[in-house]
Amino acid sequence: MPGSDALADDLVARYVERNRRAYRDHYLEIVLTALDSLIQLSTDPTSVRLAAWFHRAVHEPGGTPEEDAEASAELAEELLTQYGVPPVRIAEVARLVRLTGDLAAPPPDAYAPPRRDANGDVLLDAVNAILASDPSRYAVHTAEVRRDAGDRKAALEHRYGEVRELLDGHLYRTQLARQRLGPVARVNLESELADLDSELPAPWRGWQQATLTAVATFAAIAAAVVAIAASGASWQIPTAQEEAGWPPVALAVVAFCSAPILFRCARSASQRARLIAGAVVAIAVTGLLVAWAQAPHTNPAVGVGLRVPLLISALVLLLLGGSAALTASLLRTRTARFLPARNLGQQLAWLAVPAAVALVLLLIIQPLSRGYVLRSNERVEGSPQEAGKSFPSVLDGSVAWVSQPLPGSGADEAIGTRYGIAIPLQSGIVEMIDAATGELRWRYSRSDSDEKPVIAATGNGEYVLAQFADVGYLLLDANTGHRKAAWPGRTRDRFIQQSQPLLTGERSGRLHGVDPNGHERWTYDSGDCTELGAIATAETVVTFISHTCDDRPDEMSALDVRSGKTLWTKTSADTYRRPVVVAGLVVVAEPGGDSDVPVALTAIEPRTGDIRWRWPVPPTWACRTLLNTAGKYVIVVDCPGPSSLENRRTVVTAIDANTGLTAWQTQAPVSPRMRVAVTADGRVISLGRGAMGCVVNVISRTGFRQVPLPAGIACSRDPRAIGNLVLTSGQGTVIALR
Repeated sequence: MPGSDALADDLVARYVERNRRAYRDHYLEIVLTALDSLIQLSTDPTSVRLAAWFHRAVHEPGGTPEEDAEASAELAEELLTQYGVPPVRIAEVARLVRLTGDLAAPPPDAYAPPRRDANGDVLLDAVNAILASDPSRYAVHTAEVRRDAGDRKAALEHRYGEVRELLDGHLYRTQLARQRLGPVARVNLESELADLDSELPAPWRGWQQATLTAVATFAAIAAAVVAIAASGASWQIPTAQEEAGWPPVALAVVAFCSAPILFRCARSASQRARLIAGAVVAIAVTGLLVAWAQAPHTNPAVGVGLRVPLLISALVLLLLGGSAALTASLLRTRTARFLPARNLGQQLAWLAVPAAVALVLLLIIQPLSRGYVLRSNERVEGSPQEAGKSFPSVLDGSVAWVSQPLPGSGADEAIGTRYGIAIPLQSGIVEMIDAATGELRWRYSRSDSDEKPVIAATGNGEYVLAQFADVGYLLLDANTGHRKAAWPGRTRDRFIQQSQPLLTGERSGRLHGVDPNGHERWTYDSGDCTELGAIATAETVVTFISHTCDDRPDEMSALDVRSGKTLWTKTSADTYRRPVVVAGLVVVAEPGGDSDVPVALTAIEPRTGDIRWRWPVPPTWACRTLLNTAGKYVIVVDCPGPSSLENRRTVVTAIDANTGLTAWQTQAPVSPRMRVAVTADGRVISLGRGAMGCVVNVISRTGFRQVPLPAGIACSRDPRAIGNLVLTSGQGTVIALR
């Protein structure tokens, strides 16, 4: 270029300005020197040289490379025109200068011959030659760049990101620059990154790597624990004699041995580590496929055991551990050299992951396994129509209906609901029959239970609460038979203290207020060495506590049904017996010393503990003094004389619960040792054997009558009163009396 000395002096002056903190004359010297060795690769050497001179001719402290490149390109377009440079060349120079606004290295697979921009590749490699300069010169350059950026912390973080980005790709675009400059540049960059790493605070860096390593380790340990638990469960129910017990044991051994192996794999970037982690993943996937294919198919006689979901859960955990180790190994390829040895993020990761795995075991795997077994082993048969309404039994000696065969069950086990009569059967079955016709409405059965469930009606007759052996309490919809809830496993050994409102008890002296779905509202503990009984009205629970290890007097307390809050506590010489709830009061029998016959019946106001009335029991009564309820009456069944085999008389008394006065009393020539049922209208029903067969004894306000029954009714079985409907038992059937 004719007369270019003035232009050269102007450009040099720009690179040595006093306000410059970076990209000074020594930087330009390195770029031009490197360009001499690469210029033969370009197609327009003059344009490339001019672009190298101009690419940082304009630089403002704190400015971005894009801003510097744009301003320098505009300067080239302005000055080169004055020196007669052709417009085509000026445009090429400006284009090349603008390319230097983004010096990020290309990805490893982005450049392959033939190159599309020889001039741009040569210029950018020359500009990046500063990366391969003498280490002391490079350190000076990087210090100037950071100082020029302003805020020290922000500059360090920005430079850290730039260096990481450069190291992740190819540093140079031309093969010649890669060979000559690449190795030295990579050493300089890694050294700078190490210095930056020591200067930058890193309380959290590396938590991802630590989390993956911890997941790989503790997921394998959890898989071993679950597999050990699976070894104690059966694959199917009932357990097959040929059922192999070694698979869960083998899986536990594999998972336990995998824990330290996966730990080492997660901390290694080698291909061998990735292969081992991949092998663990393959083992887990294969095991899952085999377990899923071998899972037993359920039918009324065969059910799925708990080992199936536990083994699947263990394999999923092992798969999670192997995947985490594989991911950590792949990630470590890029990050291992720049991770702190130990920091807050990594420490918290190692503390949080075991807790998370334990929560997964307790809150996810255990409920899912139990839910899988519950769903797989249950069946609901029947499509119930609208429930019929039963007609009161007038007891005229005829039969209203006979149910279908119910092997092993009878009327004495039936319970009444809003939608019919529920009856438990052997082999884990609950049937609901229509109260008006005796027809089957629905049948709920379980393959994993071969014993008769214990059932109770709750939720104002909306639900049937059934306790299945080895399963626990299940809540069934009384209308459809579908399971609405399964109580938590810890409630399996509790007993139903009262079903409406629902109270459960423990042998250790604890009482629980429970919702129908098994949710506990409150727990009351009477303490050690106590025997606890309770009864509840709609609002209040009255407890009866006797002390068995000391001479402390017995106690009676009242609790709020909803909250369990103690309302009052009283002591007494003896514990009250046989409590019943009638008209919102709790009626109890006052003990009469060593005799089983009470001295009196006492009505207690449950919210205050006040005694509403007291009804003395005649001293001549000597039998069981049974207390039942019928509407507003307390029905008392006893014998008016000595408790002996010769005594064949029963006295039935109805006491008005509102006043404590006797409403009516009837004596009948019926054995006081017969089991009785009391209807809602106050009739006392028992079965006996007459001269012509089975008879029904009816004691009521109007007196006593005895009615012969048709053949086929089992006199030895107890009758059952559901409202005013009287049920008896036949040969494997339930019979409703008209």
